[in-house]
Amino acid sequence: MCLTAGQVSDHIGAKILYPTLPDREGAILIANKGYNSDEYRAALQAKGIIPCIPPRKGRNAPASFCKVTYKQRHKVGNMFGKMKDWRRIATRYDRRADIFMVAITIAVIVIWWIQ
Repeated sequence: MCLTAGQVSDHIGAKILYPTLPDREGAILIANKGYNSDEYRAALQAKGIIPCIPPRKGRNAPASFCKVTYKQRHKVGNMFGKMKDWRRIATRYDRRADIFMVAITIAVIVIWWIQ
């Protein structure tokens, strides 16, 4: 997990996380349109990861993606929805990033444990 400022785009956040991704042949990364760039797709493919990212609307040469696999992205959205049940996280009660990250980590562990 990586915590960035609210105004940081998804693409910049992905660049921060990219070096930590393992080399995994055949792994699939499902992401939304915010991660759509030729640079990021090439970087994922260099590590053997298959990108499942829909192209942006105004893109000249739209990249292909698997719509059936992309439907699994709702699971990530469901987790964020469950995290927002925790008032401390939904209201961003903690002002310090390190304490906010700890609160998110605890919430995710508890949600996973209950499932």
